[in-house]
Amino acid sequence: MSEPWTDLTCACQLASALYYLHSHRIIHLDMKPQNILFKGGVVKLCDFGLARSMRTSILMLTSFEGMPLYMSPELMDEKPYDHKSDLWSLGCILHELHTGAPPFYSNSLFPLMQLIVRDQVKWPDPMSEPCASFLKVFLTKDPKKWLSWPDLLHHPFVTACVLGDTF
Repeated sequence: MSEPWTDLTCACQLASALYYLHSHRIIHLDMKPQNILFKGGVVKLCDFGLARSMRTSILMLTSFEGMPLYMSPELMDEKPYDHKSDLWSLGCILHELHTGAPPFYSNSLFPLMQLIVRDQVKWPDPMSEPCASFLKVFLTKDPKKWLSWPDLLHHPFVTACVLGDTF
């Protein structure tokens, strides 16, 4: 019998999937709920149509692709980006999973782009400290302030999954 489904389970499995991709220098670039499959308590990423391989000689990419609702500020600003754009998308997905809504929303593309680039995320109450801390790792505007691999895997929110704790 499998354990009950939790935000924590999803977060850990998605972080693990991204770690695998990024450790093989692959950026998904289209992280969104529609590209996540759930079956029997297991999360799988799908739709690698926009995925890119990062060669060691290329540190940043510049093409604009993906689902705008989950795109990072640097993509919206058409600035160079790297694997951390996937981490922003992960943060957006987990925010939506936890709160029921994405961190930024608009019916029109240009206002949505402005919200993502300029506005701060509004954090709901109540949210456990480990969960809020984990989401804030991704959803700050400056990717230089984000945790990176492998530090991300040692965050208390992720290690709780390994230890079997829940929040």
